[in-house]
Formats: sequence, C-alpha cells, structure tokens
Amino acid sequence: MPQSNVNRRDFLKSTAVGATALSFTAASAKRVFGANERIGVAFLGTGGRCQSHIGIITKLQKANKGVAAVAVCDVWDGNKKVGRGLYPSAERCGLNHDDKEHVTKDYRRVLDLKEVDVVCIAAPDHWHAKLSIDAAAAGKDVYCEKPMTKTIDEAQAVVDAMQKHNRVMTVGVQSMADPTWHTANGLIRAGGIGHVAQAQTSYYRNSTVGQWRYYPLTKDMNPQTVDWDMFLGHQFNVLSGVPLGPQIPFDRAVYGQWRCYWPFGGGMFTDLFVHQTTHMIAAMGVRYPARVVGGGGIYIEYDGRDVPDVATIVADYDQGCQLIVTATMINDHPIEECIRGKLGTLRFSNRNGETGYELLPQNVKDAPGTPARLDNKEGQFVSGGLSSNHDGDTAALWANFLDHVRSHNRETLSTPELGAAAFTTVSMGVLSYRKGNVLFWDKEQRKPVVADSSWADNLEKRSKEHGKPTQIIGWNAGETGSLLTPPSYQKLGGPWVNGKDPAEGAAG
Repeated sequence: MPQSNVNRRDFLKSTAVGATALSFTAASAKRVFGANERIGVAFLGTGGRCQSHIGIITKLQKANKGVAAVAVCDVWDGNKKVGRGLYPSAERCGLNHDDKEHVTKDYRRVLDLKEVDVVCIAAPDHWHAKLSIDAAAAGKDVYCEKPMTKTIDEAQAVVDAMQKHNRVMTVGVQSMADPTWHTANGLIRAGGIGHVAQAQTSYYRNSTVGQWRYYPLTKDMNPQTVDWDMFLGHQFNVLSGVPLGPQIPFDRAVYGQWRCYWPFGGGMFTDLFVHQTTHMIAAMGVRYPARVVGGGGIYIEYDGRDVPDVATIVADYDQGCQLIVTATMINDHPIEECIRGKLGTLRFSNRNGETGYELLPQNVKDAPGTPARLDNKEGQFVSGGLSSNHDGDTAALWANFLDHVRSHNRETLSTPELGAAAFTTVSMGVLSYRKGNVLFWDKEQRKPVVADSSWADNLEKRSKEHGKPTQIIGWNAGETGSLLTPPSYQKLGGPWVNGKDPAEGAAG
C-alpha cells in the first residue's frame, strides 16, 4: 500500500495543481515583495462568505504577518446584527466609515488605490469576471471566490487577462489547499489504480427553508441602502454588448438570495458542484471535458426560484474516463467520493479529523460475478495532512496565495486555468439542463457546441480496430492496468468472408 510522505507545509509552499507554468520576458516581470513588506488587501463584496476572508486577513494583520486589510467595497450599507455589508465589514477591518476612498460602493475607487496590492472578490457570481479583469489591468493580484465567473466566455476572458497582465490569481475552492488531491494524482499517474475509468462526487444538503433561502432578508435592504444598479451590473460588461445582469425592479429576495436566480448564479451546478469538480479533475488528471450532459429539476422547492433542487452532471473526457457529479438539496445522504481504475479504487474520506484517501485494490475476475455492494470494504488510509476543521482549508489556501504573491509565482494551488476548466464543466451542465442538449467542448473555439454521434462512433471504431486507451495528463505507467487479456476462445470470433472461417487453425 502507498504511504503518504507529503509534508503539508512544504506542499503548500512549493506545489501547484493547475496549468503548465508560463514563461515571461523580463519586461513583464512584476514586483516581488520582501519578506516583511506589507501586502494590502481590499475586499470587493462583503457578504457572508467574505466574513471568513476578513477574519483570516485581520488575524494575520494582528499577528504582524505582513498583510493588512486596507479597503472594503459593497453595494449595501449593511446590517451589524446580520454581520454583513459595507459598514459592518469596514468596522471589522478597522477602517473609518467616513473614508470614502477606502470604504465605498464603487469598486473602481478601490482599484485606483496604490496601497491595494490584492483584491479579494466575494461579490455575486455575475460580477466575478469584471472585477477580476479590471483588477488585473490595474496591477492587482486576485483571490476570487468560486465559481470563477458566471459564463464560459467570461472564464476564458479571465484566463487571458491574468496571462496578459502576468497576475497571480487563486480561485477560492478551499479544498484545493488539501494535499490529498495532489498525492492521489501522483499515485494515479504512476499507474497505482490502472487506467482511470470513472469518478464520482456529490454535494447533498437538506434544509427546511430551501437552498440559499437561509440567508436572511432584512427591511434595511432597500433602494436607499443598496446601490441596485451597481448590483445588477446592467451598465457594465466583459463581453461587448452583453451586460453583466438585467435591469429589473428592486427585489430583496433577488438581492439577498441571488443564487436562486439564473441571471446572477448557476444554482447547485456552479455554486456547489464547482467545489467538487475542481479537486476531482485535479486528482484524476483531466481538465476540459469532451462531452457533458446535465439533468435534474425543481422537484420540491417551488418557492419562486429558477434553479433545480435535484441535479446531476455526467462529463466524459478525451482521456477515456468519466466524472459524475450529483446532488439534491432535499436529502443529505451522500454517495462515496471516489476514483475508479482498472486495478483499484481511491475512496476519499476524513479519519480522525484529517482528510485523505483509501486505496481499495480490485479483485479482477475471469467471470462477471454478482453486482458488488459497499458492505464493509476498507483499505489503508493515506492522510493528506490537512485538518478538516472549519475554515482551516480557507486559511491554508490564503497562505499559499500570499506566498505566491510575494514571489510573484502564478502557479498557486488553485489557478485560473484550473478554475476555468472546472467551471466550464459545470456550466456546460447548466446549459445542457436548460437547453435539453448534450454538449461537446470545442477546443479550438473554446466554447460548447451541440453534440452529435461522433463521440460513440469514434470509440466504437477504436474498438473495432483493437486500439489502446488514452491516458490522463502526466501518465507515466505504460500499459499498467490498461489492457484486457482476451480468453483463448476469442480467437474464434470475426466475420466469415466468402464462407471462410476467420479462426481456421485456431485452438477451440
């Protein structure tokens, strides 16, 4: 059985799971911070999730770790009791309410500040791309909450902008701070489970009030306290002629629970699935899917929402494997999170407060047998070394990001290149669900297109020609766990031509 020999601290400092490193000319090199030089952080969008980020940065600031909260931006004045919004967040950061340069509803003021080195973007999804691209153009590094963007085209635009301006960016998928996914990928590339065939993951919840309705609405969310036009973003765009959002009347539910509505979010697909998809494709050794279909529906939460309460994505990859991502918000019983190969299965779990995985060897039989059941299968647990405590992974992801900002190394644990691939997968699921189409990913055009029969046709053709499987990115194990050994009687197969037995002379 494999043993984990990864030191978490060394991993967080030196390892990145994402795109291939880019080369830059001396002219494009950016500032490298000194060990004790302060990094100024601004927060764009100060809702519930941002409060965790503020807590991490202010804790580092109090400990004199070379980082400081220097500005906040939000469209809502806020509510101190609820603990969200502009002025309560400014207070948490130790900023003066009356300082309109550093406490503002207009993000452009923040980007003009020389003391801002990094922006933390935790605004609604439809603003992520615009804020990220403008921040990069202003010379700021970016920590952006997942999902990286609202649309696939925007995701490609963000990747292009970060590469063009040579900015460091981390997408806030906190599980990417867990070394488990990297160590699992190393085992897979070495052939530890043979050819990767299928992976599955889930995100199940059950709430009496429905998904995202647990965010409270308050009377002080109103047109006097909320810059509604700025929230909607109908006067801004990333793509020419495409506003960030529609121009609609003020609605507290849309403002406070925007994840329930398609113009501003992608429901479970992009809010929850993107967590699981990011770390699973990193572990598997795949990126953009070749073919995606999405299913589900609104089956119980008939509360005015747009997004489904049951959803599933099936993504097929050119590397000859499949990822299933599934969930419901009306039952919290999960499926196992695992990656299946010809020779073994990696089952991801927590044990004794630490994350990790078990390797379950396959018992490859020469007969079909009966359907396998979970029962009490157990394997040796390999610890990833990350505590499963609340917000520990977010703090670790920030530590990695800030280290990379200091050294100006773009290869963070959660790069925009990886983020775009994961987001594209789940967003294609949204499009498939809403439009009723199976979709292909067009690599050249960098966009989804309606699928045809070529996926199955090409694989069937390879089978007829007795071809070999395609392997995951970085595979270095030759044909390990990737070939079938046909029984001797298989030589008797094949078409008869002009009445002649193709197996003539074969044993049988």
